[in-house]
Amino acid sequence: MPLSRPPRLGFIGAGRLARCLALGFARADYPVVAVTSRSSGSARELAATIDGCLALDDPQQVVEAADVVFLAVPDDSIGTVANTLHFDDAGAIAPATKALVHCSGATSVEVLARAREQGASTGGFHPLYLFSGGSADLERIAGCSVTIEADGALKDVLVALAQALGCHPLTIAGDQRMLYHGAAHYAASFALCALSEAASLWRGLGLDEAQALRALLPMLAGTIDAAREKGLPGALAGPVSRGDADLLHRQLACFEALGGDHAALYALLTRRAVALARLRPTPPASLDAIEASVEATLARVLASSASDK
Repeated sequence: MPLSRPPRLGFIGAGRLARCLALGFARADYPVVAVTSRSSGSARELAATIDGCLALDDPQQVVEAADVVFLAVPDDSIGTVANTLHFDDAGAIAPATKALVHCSGATSVEVLARAREQGASTGGFHPLYLFSGGSADLERIAGCSVTIEADGALKDVLVALAQALGCHPLTIAGDQRMLYHGAAHYAASFALCALSEAASLWRGLGLDEAQALRALLPMLAGTIDAAREKGLPGALAGPVSRGDADLLHRQLACFEALGGDHAALYALLTRRAVALARLRPTPPASLDAIEASVEATLARVLASSASDK
């Protein structure tokens, strides 16, 4: 999509992601010219914060106004919305200068095939960031990574847009998107799930969620800082890190006594901790004993689960 000027950007969708990207691009002097959304109020609210941006009623109008259109809609809606758009009659701008880009991590760019068949470029632009919807997103997204899937001139445009946000461009093969996106949950939603598990267990001690988060969040922040400074094996802490096999054995027994899947979750994560500890220059000598306790717990828990079915 050869252009002698910065591409005009449009957004279909005006949620948390679209708001951050649109405001970030506008702040970097890219013209954000149009936005539409299922909620006309959200579109008007976002457009009102960007000079020269129009809140439009119809996604097709965004296609006609912009050079690069970002589909910032839920995954299940990407194909449906994309297939309603027309690029072969998109006004005075030739289809070859048009691009349709979705912002999903898991959805294949092939879902945009109809636009490509009409002459538009297609691609993916997925920021690895949890959007809060607040103004702090604009500052916090800097330093994050954006996974890009596109070819030719569009790839160059998307890389430049990522860099304009202060982000690091990543590239993966299209057939690896599902694995990439699923794995990313370990650093996002699953971290929240681990906090939820801890808070749930602490409720049995008489501590509510607010107290638990006040205690746990600084520890999580310290863990992240340590990982950044020392790498994952170097940041590992707790009984596996120290090689405290007896303590780990008693912890596993404690979780097993609770029933449910508490022991299975703890044992599976401890298995991963053992693997990290083995990467240290001098691994604890008791890792084999810890691993044996983990596997014995998993075998019992799985056998018990199977007998209950």
